[in-house]
Amino acid sequence: MFRRQLREYTFKMLFHKEFYPSEELEQQVDNFLQEEEELTQEQREAMAARAKNIFDKIPELDEEIAAVSEGWKLDRMGKVDLTIIRLALYEMRYDDQVPEKVAVNEAVEIAKKFGGDSSPQFVNGILAKLMR
Repeated sequence: MFRRQLREYTFKMLFHKEFYPSEELEQQVDNFLQEEEELTQEQREAMAARAKNIFDKIPELDEEIAAVSEGWKLDRMGKVDLTIIRLALYEMRYDDQVPEKVAVNEAVEIAKKFGGDSSPQFVNGILAKLMR
């Protein structure tokens, strides 16, 4: 499976999390992954571990996002856009295998596919401010 597809699955898991209490998180991730028949068991395990790592970093990620999102409180951002930004920022800060520019470009592509008309520009603008 290609990295973009794995990234999209991760985005979907992170987005799915927005609608369930944190105490149900592990069960919801398992349920989500079991529904994805084209994933191998190894891919499921890797994605579950990656999702848990991202979930654990959300407070830190949100703090960085809030610091650069002038005029936007996190709770007022679209859930799709915020989820995409969190995923990309996680890759930028904690995944040495993904160059920052690739993380931003992939986030914009996900925003084009899953977000609203202004999502790609919004996501790109926030992530550009977060690049080191």
